[in-house]
Amino acid sequence: MKICLVGSSGGHLTHLMLLKDFWSKHERFFVTFDKLDSRSVLTDEKKYWCYYPTNRNIKNLIKNTFLAIKILRKERPDVIISTGAGAAVPFFWIGKLMGAKTVYIEVYDRIELPTLTGRLVYPVTDKFILQWEEQKKFYKKGINLGGIL
Repeated sequence: MKICLVGSSGGHLTHLMLLKDFWSKHERFFVTFDKLDSRSVLTDEKKYWCYYPTNRNIKNLIKNTFLAIKILRKERPDVIISTGAGAAVPFFWIGKLMGAKTVYIEVYDRIELPTLTGRLVYPVTDKFILQWEEQKKFYKKGINLGGIL
């Protein structure tokens, strides 16, 4: 199985790293921002740098959509996993069109309101993982597995 792990740098990437017991057993590649923390954590990993900022940035959404097409055509992952944020959106939609399975893990610190990324990827997500039961009110098909911390 080939896995695409896509997420912003910082806390989102940290959450993906917490899943290392799972993804380390598989062929994989990361898509994230070219920042100091990402370069440090992903030294020995296959990675692609995406455009940022992504928060409500249409220009970078368009650029990341074309990047997603290019990377996903080349890599052909079986599954795309993300903990957010905006970079996940084009990878989930394009990946779904290309036949990849998608797994989204809603962030730990958003209990009262859904994230924008969560709302945008929800329609094309095969497994939508929640970390709080309260998040179920926003994501009916979500599965609460508790915190990954």
